[in-house]
Amino acid sequence: MDRFELCRALRSAGVPEAYYEIQDCPHGPQPSDRYFLEERGGLWAVGVHERGTRLVWERFTDEDQACRWLHDRLTGEEPRLEPPTPEEMDQVLHGGEGIQRRTREALDRALAEARGRPPQEPRADDGRTPPPPAG
Repeated sequence: MDRFELCRALRSAGVPEAYYEIQDCPHGPQPSDRYFLEERGGLWAVGVHERGTRLVWERFTDEDQACRWLHDRLTGEEPRLEPPTPEEMDQVLHGGEGIQRRTREALDRALAEARGRPPQEPRADDGRTPPPPAG
């Protein structure tokens, strides 16, 4: 797909022209916020034009890939995510408690350092697991 085919495909899919700006594809006045596709120094850049600033999200060496990427975003035809494997799900479900505990401990240390005093041991009623005894 090239940028001209992309323009035709977006029009036929009913995507309002105000949502995008594609190099060399004429259309009406542009709002301040929109997606864009343009060739920059041999690469195809896609991103958003927002509040007068262009933010490039992706760069492609191939015009076809860039056009398909933008088409997918504008038509909602993004690839479906694969469901997690049982191992990945187990890691998410069981790794969360440890992550939360370590995050709370790091926060406690940072707050104690900011206050200039040593961190306090977790209280028995706060739901946290106290650190193992030294030794």
